[in-house]
Amino acid sequence: MLAGIASMLCCQRGPAWHGEQKLIILGIDGMDPQLLKRFMQEGKMPNFARLAEQGSFRLLASSIPPQSPVAWSNLMTGMDAGGHGIFDFIHRDPKTLQPYFSASRVEGPKRALHLGSWVIPLGGGSAEQLRRGRAFWEILDEHGVPNTIFRIPANFPPVPAKGQTLSGMGTPDLRGTYGTFSFYTDDPTTAAGSVEGGQVIPVQVENSKVTANLIGPDNTFRKGSPPATELFSVAVDPLESVAKFAVQGQEFLLREGEWSDWVRVEFQLIPVFGNVKGMCRFYLKQAHPRFQLYVSPMNIDPSDPALPISTPAKYSRMLSEEAGEFHTQGIAEDTKARSDGMLDDQEYLEQAQAVLAEHRRIFDAEFPKFQ
Repeated sequence: MLAGIASMLCCQRGPAWHGEQKLIILGIDGMDPQLLKRFMQEGKMPNFARLAEQGSFRLLASSIPPQSPVAWSNLMTGMDAGGHGIFDFIHRDPKTLQPYFSASRVEGPKRALHLGSWVIPLGGGSAEQLRRGRAFWEILDEHGVPNTIFRIPANFPPVPAKGQTLSGMGTPDLRGTYGTFSFYTDDPTTAAGSVEGGQVIPVQVENSKVTANLIGPDNTFRKGSPPATELFSVAVDPLESVAKFAVQGQEFLLREGEWSDWVRVEFQLIPVFGNVKGMCRFYLKQAHPRFQLYVSPMNIDPSDPALPISTPAKYSRMLSEEAGEFHTQGIAEDTKARSDGMLDDQEYLEQAQAVLAEHRRIFDAEFPKFQ
């Protein structure tokens, strides 16, 4: 997984930067240096070999414990886990023993007025960054050094910054999870209910038509906070392996084995006042003899984010306008759908390559600005 950390001018003391030297830091999560060394020697990674020849290639010890959010937090703050407070992907609340994401916490309003089945919040919710310490780009800001921080892990919600930042690994989907897919099928051999990374939803094909709900965020305006849902329908061609989808006035055709573009979905939480926008992709795995449909995790819409994912807030909207829509979910490659058997190797590869293509489009749009 690539994480383009920073494109910035080199730092010096003082309130403003007047230098010309520029620096790019590229971070790659989970890259094994021994494998990299072997691949460079075998000629499989010539660009990395050229970087090593022009500069240096040295081994560094990882964090303790060697977990991604811990290591990235070390890099960002210059402290170890005892300083920044991130020890793993998951922490537990000692009062309730409930697990929560180590680097951030999204909470609803603390006070509310209950009116029948409705819950009227008295105040707003919050997305809290739990990492302690100052990120290095906060120090760059103080010295007037321009910087762009792109998809660095463990930076959701992004810390306030003068530069442009986009959150990466650790950014939840619209449901507040690390990524929950949905799989719709009329196959009785596929057990309904929750699987490790998603949810299997049974459907019926009646008169060549399927009607089901897309699952959105918990509706905190309702008693018990049930998930918000929005209806969609699928008209399956009785002869050909093709289907017509209808989602909130949007219609599109998919052949068996075809992916949709991003589809925007607006979830109504409370009439008139409270709507939340997300987006997802559809994959028609099979039309006949059994209906099988994969729907990606509902991502935060970068053009109208329901949660803070960038600084300034308009930066994610600008990126989507310049480079097209993209996954905002921190770990977008759906390995859980693959391990659960909802996607096979080729289907997973197509999904992962689509994520990479988005990153490359954003890079192509942003890198000329650095030059």
